[in-house]
Amino acid sequence: MTTSDSTENLLARIAEALERLSPPTPSRPDFAAADAFVWRAEAETLAPVKKVSRVDVGLLRGVDYLRDQLLGNTERFARGLPANNVLLWGARGMGKSSLVKAAHAEVNARLGGTRDCFGLKLIEIHREDIESLPALMAVLRDADGRFIVFCDDLSFDGGDASYKSLKAALEGGVEGRPANVLFYATSNRRHLLPREMMDNERSTAINPGEAVEEKVSLSDRFGLWLGFHKCSQDDYLAMVFGYVDHYQLSAPEERIRTEALEWAITRGSRSGRVAFQYIQDLAGRLGRGLDG
Repeated sequence: MTTSDSTENLLARIAEALERLSPPTPSRPDFAAADAFVWRAEAETLAPVKKVSRVDVGLLRGVDYLRDQLLGNTERFARGLPANNVLLWGARGMGKSSLVKAAHAEVNARLGGTRDCFGLKLIEIHREDIESLPALMAVLRDADGRFIVFCDDLSFDGGDASYKSLKAALEGGVEGRPANVLFYATSNRRHLLPREMMDNERSTAINPGEAVEEKVSLSDRFGLWLGFHKCSQDDYLAMVFGYVDHYQLSAPEERIRTEALEWAITRGSRSGRVAFQYIQDLAGRLGRGLDG
């Protein structure tokens, strides 16, 4: 064997060893498998969701203006037109996450068969996986179609620096946010961090105005803010009877009204979530399922 052959064999063995040490190249997601996916940060993969847990957009009562705003923004994005990242914030149980999922389904139904729709996918990322957003963006950047990355119940507490990954993914960084990606988030907090944390940082800072500027500016990355507030009694009852009609539950109207109001009193609040919990109880007592 010549010196040249020996060197080539050595280089080949080194290359093979390096290949074995290198992590496998992640497979390209099959986006045709589903309309919705969950991001698995530990494996950097997207798991298809065969059946999304959601309600029809027509069942979301008392949020007509917010619904129209979100549907319009989502439809423009699906058509390839300019659109904003969206923060849905406010009262618990008023349908923030339900509206995101319902809007995704409604826009796909409207545009699924039209020439100017690029195909809209919903990607859920869990709050604890926010630091992996750059990896998710890398997967989506060159993919066909358009993607709404959705994080439910997003907020940050003291000492949590993962918000920086979100800021970079929304607007910052050299590459910026991919043109085929929008970020939708729900939160009980308008500024995504507790008021006492902001007040504490202001009181201990040399320049109070700048102390929380970086964290508060995170909310500014969302071009569209949709605020959800506690509903009135009339809106609450409209939600209840909307579900009654949708699921075709047969019971006297006055009985339903009385029971629904008593149910809200026991819960200490009126909301879409409380309305649906009453409907579940009513359907169970009537011996009816809620598959309709």
